[in-house]
Amino acid sequence: MRRQKSNLVNIVLGLVFILIIGGAAFVYFSPLFEKVPAKIVLKSTGYWNLKDDLTVELSDKSGIRSYKVYYKTNNNIEEIAQNNISAKQDKVIFNIKPISLTPNIKKVTIAVEAYDNSFWNFFKGNATYKEFTLDIDRKRPLARVLANSYNIRRGGSAAVVVEVKDENLKDKYITFNNDYRFELIPYIKEGFYMAIVAWPIDIKFDQFSRVNLIAVDEANNKTITKIPFYIKDLKIKNDNLNISDGFVSQVSIPVLEKSGYDIPEKTVDIFIKENEDLRANNVKTIREESVKNMSKELVSNFRIKPFRRLSGSKTVAGFAERRSYFYEGEKIDEAWHLGVDWASIKHADIKVSNKGKVVFSNYLGIYGNSLIIDHGFGLQTLYAHTSQFNVGKNEEVKAGQVIANTGSTGAVFGDHLHFGLLVQGIEVNPLEWMDKNWIKTRVSNILDEAKQEIRSSK
Repeated sequence: MRRQKSNLVNIVLGLVFILIIGGAAFVYFSPLFEKVPAKIVLKSTGYWNLKDDLTVELSDKSGIRSYKVYYKTNNNIEEIAQNNISAKQDKVIFNIKPISLTPNIKKVTIAVEAYDNSFWNFFKGNATYKEFTLDIDRKRPLARVLANSYNIRRGGSAAVVVEVKDENLKDKYITFNNDYRFELIPYIKEGFYMAIVAWPIDIKFDQFSRVNLIAVDEANNKTITKIPFYIKDLKIKNDNLNISDGFVSQVSIPVLEKSGYDIPEKTVDIFIKENEDLRANNVKTIREESVKNMSKELVSNFRIKPFRRLSGSKTVAGFAERRSYFYEGEKIDEAWHLGVDWASIKHADIKVSNKGKVVFSNYLGIYGNSLIIDHGFGLQTLYAHTSQFNVGKNEEVKAGQVIANTGSTGAVFGDHLHFGLLVQGIEVNPLEWMDKNWIKTRVSNILDEAKQEIRSSK
């Protein structure tokens, strides 16, 4: 009997031990008792303007159970938000409303405490506590216009000189109708900038809104200053062009194939894919490559000579022609022709009018073999449909240097040069930049006018 009782006790103790070990293992390994605390992220640059909400993101696999938020200054701690969450949420995002602080307080600490839904810590969950110290910045950046061209014409260019200053400056730029962004280039000395801006041809005269100088600091204080322009319209030439089966088979299809596009079955669809999809992609590439590779070095003097036409050539197409395309008598598409087309002899030498740096040298769909040369100031020139290049990417070129030869690559039949004048990747009216008086009165004089004020400023 004693032996049987002893064996029973041992069995019971063994079962208890197994249950304890099993329970401990379950608690340790079960996802219900996970021990990883919630992640707390405050979406901030480290500055707060006390006007915008702050966004907090909490995340945890077991879900967020509750949170509290406090702010702490020198001698003050105050709860400003709290929430108990009933339904399981792996991610919780909430905003902290602006608080009222006296002007002498320059820093504030935001403290966030969160509990998850884990059964760990005697079913209380994992606790997380994190503090974020923010610099208080209530002051908007200084952003003023020193000088600008008196007017701007649709499809044309204008010069602007500005002053932008802030201890915590994050971004600065000029917008056209809030649709197009133009970068600012350092001018003369710190805190001063210049830019050539463009009126994109696809924005109609009656759609012109305004051109703004915008400065934003790390605390998201923003200053918007209007740049005043007298605006002028541009006379648009409308052309009707007939598309033949021969053009589609000999030009459109090879261009699409070389650009890696699938070829639709129908003739009209093939042309539209080349004229719309490929064209849009090519224009996007020009814009991106131009802005990415434009020089942003400090400018002290503006030295651009008038650009010259292709020697011995005649103009076969002008800037801002609105082309309507017809197939078998029916209109199928339309597009802008930007830049100017010059034709002379086959494979004529192409000379560059101003020194610069080659920032693009490649095949570019409808434009064929194309070069883009950066001349500084956000100003570049485009040479399209060439038969061969005489220079390569990143090569410095001198005024008068032969950089390429004309050709018929891309979406064209005959040998010619498509010459484009780019302002931060946007094609503008080249005729302005071929006019010595226009360059002097619309650009050079504006920069010189501002130069005097900049040099005399402290």
